[in-house]
Amino acid sequence: MDEQSSFWATLDTVPAWGMSALVHVGIFLLLLTITLPEVLLPELNLTSTVETEEVRPEEYVIDTEPTEELGTMSSLNIEGASAAMAQSRGLDNHREEMRQIESSIVNPKVEMYESVTAPSEAETIENIDLTGTTEHPGGTEGAVDRITLEIAASLRQRKTLPVWLFDESISLESRRTEINERFENIYRQLGLMDDIDTKDALKSGVIGYGSQVHLLVKEPTSDIDELSKAVKSISSDTTGVENVFAALNLAIKEYGPVRRKMRANMMVIIVTDERGDDFGGESYAVLEETVRRLSREGIRVYCIGNSSPFGRQKGYVHVKWKAEDGTEFEEDIPDADQGPETPLAEGLQLPFWTANAQQLDRMSSGYGPYTLSRLCAETGGIFFVADDTTVKKWDPQIMRQYSPDYRPGSEYRRQVQSNLAKASLIAAAQLAVTEPVPIPQRTFQANNDNVLREQVTEAQKPLAVLDYFLTRVHDALETGEKHRDKLDTDRWRAQYDLAMGRILAMRVRAFGYNAVLAEMKSNPKRFEKAESNQWILEPSDDIQGAANVRKMHDKALVYLNRVIDEHPGTPWAFLAKMELSEPLGWKWREGQIDIPQMNGGGDAARTPQFAPEEEQRRRQAQEMQRKKDNSKPKV
Repeated sequence: MDEQSSFWATLDTVPAWGMSALVHVGIFLLLLTITLPEVLLPELNLTSTVETEEVRPEEYVIDTEPTEELGTMSSLNIEGASAAMAQSRGLDNHREEMRQIESSIVNPKVEMYESVTAPSEAETIENIDLTGTTEHPGGTEGAVDRITLEIAASLRQRKTLPVWLFDESISLESRRTEINERFENIYRQLGLMDDIDTKDALKSGVIGYGSQVHLLVKEPTSDIDELSKAVKSISSDTTGVENVFAALNLAIKEYGPVRRKMRANMMVIIVTDERGDDFGGESYAVLEETVRRLSREGIRVYCIGNSSPFGRQKGYVHVKWKAEDGTEFEEDIPDADQGPETPLAEGLQLPFWTANAQQLDRMSSGYGPYTLSRLCAETGGIFFVADDTTVKKWDPQIMRQYSPDYRPGSEYRRQVQSNLAKASLIAAAQLAVTEPVPIPQRTFQANNDNVLREQVTEAQKPLAVLDYFLTRVHDALETGEKHRDKLDTDRWRAQYDLAMGRILAMRVRAFGYNAVLAEMKSNPKRFEKAESNQWILEPSDDIQGAANVRKMHDKALVYLNRVIDEHPGTPWAFLAKMELSEPLGWKWREGQIDIPQMNGGGDAARTPQFAPEEEQRRRQAQEMQRKKDNSKPKV
């Protein structure tokens, strides 16, 4: 009794949580006694019923020779029925698992394959949809081959009606001839398609266009001779007008009913070297209406054309022509409407003051003009660059990342206005297009101080106007500088950074130029060499001007180097490198030139005298130049 009292007394001293723990432990022990036999009995029964089988060691011979193979390819494995009957063996499990682990770590999204058979180029082109793109097929011949593949792909779907639109410009004579000579080959290849009777399934039309539009094949035909004869009948148009959109609408009007009757695909192939003149001006109204009409009819447009000059409207075309007396001439003629590659000019057209930048107006953009490129892109066709400018070309694979915006002009303008950096760049570019930028004089005759001062004064005059222009362009770009990081494509970022870098560099050069001229005018330098009579300005690391000029210099370097680092292999990086190829400051170098002697100390230089034979050659050259200028055709 005393022990029980002591026990209960002890329990009274236990806290509530202790009592709860004791109760739970008791319940657990009770459950364990109930379930333990059911857990142990099956295992005991299983062990007791298994009979021991005698193992004969001679039946299992293990090769003690070490093996380098593991897994299913190991010599330790015995082939099962499925492995013996398999046509191709699986890979080693261990190695394959290790490979999958490594693959998931290195590149978890890319599966690794033993080997992949590469398709042929023709299969690749045929099976992958490249519509709406710009391609560089390798000249006119390559473009025609690609067009042949496009027609063949269309024929496999249904009957097809290709309509050829030939630019009648004199500059297109050689390309028209080249394509006409390949007509027979084109249609002969298409006629060899085993699964299609192309005589009824393939009919073609031909239209010529210049200032007027000519329907050269009224009824679509499969007669190759008739098509070739139509192309040969084209007379070169010397007006310099190309109404390509009028030709497109005539094609829809004349061949559309035939296409519906044939229940055929219709495709238009434009052969040209310019953008066309009747696209509707800055609104692109005619272009957009034609695009809507073609899209509604389901007509694809392809173009065999020239690349647009980088950021410029005007380009060059190669022309052969004859004067009235039969004299033949041949040269590259400027002022051909070949661009720009964008709806509006996006880059600054600034000259280079120091670098050897000859013929940069002929640098390729890598793309066709916006008008025809948009036409092809919107209808699902392809713009084939048959002639790229020869001065500087770009890798098409790199330039794909910098494709122009081919949305409608109105949508393009809305996008421009949505970002202040874009809007400021367009505004600055428009200023650079409308106002010419002078190239400063860098050599000064200095046989005496008066002559030197006169030349310096004349050289300063255009720079005063230039400073006003550069300030306005710089102010326009600075308006959007805070929004530069919001630019949404590599193309816009490259355009903006190059524009800002170049305008800053030109301002630094202009400040320094004016400073060294003013110093020379007020305090003419003295020659160190007795025979020197000329001062020449050369680039220098010595930056003239106050602290704000040096700040602009450092900022220009930041922008231009960023273009070089972030956009390698592009025209923007090329131009940035050219700008930085020489420093932005100036220094004087003395030189010597031949100065005509004066008659008796007078102001007029002696009239040069030529030998009779030389005089005759000079007059003949002048007459030939006059004849060339008077007979030069428009493009």
